[in-house]
Amino acid sequence: MAFGITREELNRWKEAVTREEIAYLTHYWIDPRFPGIKTVTKVGCANRRTLTEWCLANGLNPAYIHDRPPFPHYDLIGQKQKEILLREGLRDQLERFHLLDDGVHRDEDAEDKAKPSSG
Repeated sequence: MAFGITREELNRWKEAVTREEIAYLTHYWIDPRFPGIKTVTKVGCANRRTLTEWCLANGLNPAYIHDRPPFPHYDLIGQKQKEILLREGLRDQLERFHLLDDGVHRDEDAEDKAKPSSG
């Protein structure tokens, strides 16, 4: 189940895929097969050869391409998702879906309050 994107974003991704561009769409996603994974990035391209070459160039097995015409795509999750989004300059998607978080959420105000006062 996909959520956290607008219809407009989905339509822009579909249009880019149809134009045979490599297109990226990140959204929230829950699948019990992947505990702890909360997002997926769909990398799509209507040209299967181009998508296969993209997979190989990124060290990914093209056998895992979801061949669903008219929008074939590869699902990126986990560390590889972050690595590729960073390399592609898609920091907005990383920030929007909190993929840059290292899992440690600090409460700086609480830390300041816990420090002994110097007075």
